[in-house]
Amino acid sequence: MFPGRISKRNMPWKIEFIPEAEKDFAALDGSVKREIARKMGELAENPHLGKPLGNKFGVNLVGFYKIYAVKKKYRIVYRILAEQVEVIEIFGIGKREKEEIYRLVARRLKGIVKSG
Repeated sequence: MFPGRISKRNMPWKIEFIPEAEKDFAALDGSVKREIARKMGELAENPHLGKPLGNKFGVNLVGFYKIYAVKKKYRIVYRILAEQVEVIEIFGIGKREKEEIYRLVARRLKGIVKSG
């Protein structure tokens, strides 16, 4: 399958969170959490629903995607680990305000690079 193409498979993709993104999700209030969970369900059916990210505000997010949720107030930032494994890894969930979500993901990426 080529990037950007829609998968016609019957089985949903597996969604995984990095530990910090799991905390992001747990911290959401009930109605926001339900909407985010619904969006992630859509994402599990088609991981190419999101828009590819590149360089956002000086942060290199090439290989990552974003999907909007809760009337575009929240972003889910993720990457597709490997198409043959069928895993979507969530790196952050946060409000759109001042594009902080992209800076948050960048800090998390730096932590992974240092510990890896």
